[in-house]
Amino acid sequence: MLETHDPQSLQKQFSQGHIFAYPTEAVFGLGCDPDNEVAVMSLLALKKRPLSKGLILVAANYGQILPYVDDRAITEKIRIDIFSSWPGPHTWLLPASILAPHWLTGGSDLIAVRVSNHPVVKELCELFQKPLVSTSANLSGMPAAKTTQEVLAQFGNQVTLISGELGESLLPSMIRHGVSGKVIRDN
Repeated sequence: MLETHDPQSLQKQFSQGHIFAYPTEAVFGLGCDPDNEVAVMSLLALKKRPLSKGLILVAANYGQILPYVDDRAITEKIRIDIFSSWPGPHTWLLPASILAPHWLTGGSDLIAVRVSNHPVVKELCELFQKPLVSTSANLSGMPAAKTTQEVLAQFGNQVTLISGELGESLLPSMIRHGVSGKVIRDN
């Protein structure tokens, strides 16, 4: 997975606000440190994506996203649905904690989160010991990159490219509302 990269170098780049392109279950994603406002704003500018749309956090486990989520506000029924869908390509809009930065939520009282089963995503999140911002690797309005060549064609050396195979999902993650359970985006 990450064996072609020096872990210390990746950690340094992450702490310095670099943007990473990495394979996910269906497409390449762009990500950075979710707590680094400058990095997140750079990612949004690179993609030409408005802040108001919010961003997804992807993690190796639920514990990594707990600081960003108001866990007490999740009902038992929804909690069962969430944990039966993870790890995998299922994003949930959950009540945001008071610690969740506005640059992640887009000003909403919800935050989009996902626990991935993709080995590269899990390895990155474990290396950084926190979740990553995760948004499709494409300029807004363009198709999401599905190969390293497509990532390089759109972003060149503006991102740190992590090679790897995509997962078996054909479409980006399903998004469900974590209060109502309603499907927002079907996959």
